[in-house]
Amino acid sequence: MIVFPTQDGVIFVKNVMVPMSDGTHLAMDLHVPECANWETTPRPLLLEYIPYRKDDSAPYTPYQNDFATHGYIGARLDCRGTGSSEGVNTDEYTEQEQLDAVEAIDWIAGQPWSTGKIGMVGASYGGFTCVQVAAHRPEHLTTIIPIYFTDDRYTDDCHYRGGAWRCYYDIGAYGISMVGMNAMPPYPDYSGERWADVWEQHLENNTPYILEWLGHQTDGPYWRPGSIRGRYEDVKCSVFMIGGWRDGYPNPPLRCFEHLTAPRRMLIGPWNHSRPNVAVPGPRIDYIAEVVRWCDHWLKGEDNGVMDRPPIEVYVQSYDEPNADRLETSGYWRVEQELVPEGSSELSLSLMGGGRLSVDGVSGDGIDTYDYRPTVGIAGGLWSGGVPFGLPSDQRVDEIHSVNYTSDPLDDPIEIFGRPKLKLFASSTAPVMCFVGRLCDVAPDGSSALVCTGVLNATRRDSLEHPEPMREGEVYELDIELDATAWRFRPGHRIRLSICSADFPNLWPTPYNGTNEIHRGCERESRLIFPAVPVRPAGESELPDDEISFRDGEEGAVYEEGPGEPVWQILTDVLGDRTGLETLQKRPVKIGTDLEMTYERNLELWASNRDPADVVALGKHLRHIVRRDFEAHVDTCCTLKSTVDAFHVTVDLDVTFNGLRHCQRRWVKTFRRELL
Repeated sequence: MIVFPTQDGVIFVKNVMVPMSDGTHLAMDLHVPECANWETTPRPLLLEYIPYRKDDSAPYTPYQNDFATHGYIGARLDCRGTGSSEGVNTDEYTEQEQLDAVEAIDWIAGQPWSTGKIGMVGASYGGFTCVQVAAHRPEHLTTIIPIYFTDDRYTDDCHYRGGAWRCYYDIGAYGISMVGMNAMPPYPDYSGERWADVWEQHLENNTPYILEWLGHQTDGPYWRPGSIRGRYEDVKCSVFMIGGWRDGYPNPPLRCFEHLTAPRRMLIGPWNHSRPNVAVPGPRIDYIAEVVRWCDHWLKGEDNGVMDRPPIEVYVQSYDEPNADRLETSGYWRVEQELVPEGSSELSLSLMGGGRLSVDGVSGDGIDTYDYRPTVGIAGGLWSGGVPFGLPSDQRVDEIHSVNYTSDPLDDPIEIFGRPKLKLFASSTAPVMCFVGRLCDVAPDGSSALVCTGVLNATRRDSLEHPEPMREGEVYELDIELDATAWRFRPGHRIRLSICSADFPNLWPTPYNGTNEIHRGCERESRLIFPAVPVRPAGESELPDDEISFRDGEEGAVYEEGPGEPVWQILTDVLGDRTGLETLQKRPVKIGTDLEMTYERNLELWASNRDPADVVALGKHLRHIVRRDFEAHVDTCCTLKSTVDAFHVTVDLDVTFNGLRHCQRRWVKTFRRELL
């Protein structure tokens, strides 16, 4: 344990080693409110539990420092086998990882600097661990604040969606990045006499998580320990959930709010997968103030009225010109007591002939036909799980290759809150085919803004665990849930449902060419069902007034690199009839004069419009660490190539230390496609 000098009223304590029952020690940093003797002054504690190497963050900088300025100990704990923690890490969200946190919470509660009142807080991975650990019901865990999290690792995570394999993200961002991160050296001045053992243990047991994910292409027991869906009653502590409509996880907060029996609050803004004070699109808010107010009640016992306010606070979005670089979203803050407010209804819109979407009834029987084009989706933006860009643009470029149904201009506004549903009667000539529904807001000038999407791999039509191929010409009734949203359609705008069979580059294309049919009519009534809520009266701006206010966050900014370094490109191979994606991110980190680290990640992804089985992704993750005592490169490369019946994966890890090769490992594996 190393105690740093006090800075702005906060004491920073590095590498408190937390003992586990099997003899392993996990490394934890503390930000402690300044006092004469912090080691014997009890404080409530807020714990973040993640595998993202706490020692690569400068002291006094994470939000743990903010918590300390409000009277809490802000703690960050490295998961087993990551960062400065001992042990082995071979996958995400393991049961061992969860049980470690239960032990850590019990140990923390017994320390003289702890009141025994402990909360967990975290975004993304840290949000996942909040709900997973809470389901184990640690005695001293009093509240959790999960941000951008999931309750179901198969249906709502970065690996699968609607029974389809997600495409760009695990190769270009998180999945392969973790191979390199878990191979990085801990720092000797923090790890002390265990430094060599910890690093060697991490290197020898490093395993690409993606091999597990591709080895479990259907739902089942592998995905359940990290999911609380179906066992919400196990969570007994209070829960404050924060989500974003443009985040990759818009659905779990609503499901959890519906099923949790513990005290709960839900706050959802228009944000992508970034903290609400800096996320785009805005409006951005000072979410730390909201977290502190919640914790003041649950961890300090203050009667501050936080439980008297409505438990649901959502930003109702409205149309903006669909530009991928926009920083703000038009709309208003709305509060509710229940997920289905009084006066709500299901609004059913029928798919009719001539591409019409109507509430007036069912048309005569008809069939609309389209050919599967595997690269439709390029205007849909990028699934948001950590990439700081990727908002959707004008949907018309994808609607050209889709079958579209559009309403008449609206006379009155319509507001929806929840998950729209699509009941589709469809057939295909291919044995494997996805069906993708896109809900759009069409402005009077014809531009089409994406509201939300839904996906179903039709081989999973009856079960996510036991897929069955489609039979040519057979018509199937498909129930497709679109992502949760809150949206206000303005008068004069039109509602559009666009149906296709691809969401590239977010979904890996299914491997067979095919022609698809959408059936509509009296006996096969394909329709879109809206969760309509009572419309709030609007002011002169055509938008209602905010029903709750927040302190402002920071100014928004578009992510960019230097001149000549585009960060997000959609490319066209004209002669080869292929569509590509290239992304670039660089993140420099400097901690005082002792450490500089640069992380760069590049993705190149190509799909063929002629042969949908022909898809290849190449992800490179390059880390350069410079310290006074050593220089290291930790580079990881993954190639994922598909054919009709298989995925072929190659992962290479190369570590150099002071200019010489230190460790080189490779993994090469083929996975049979399970109707994917």
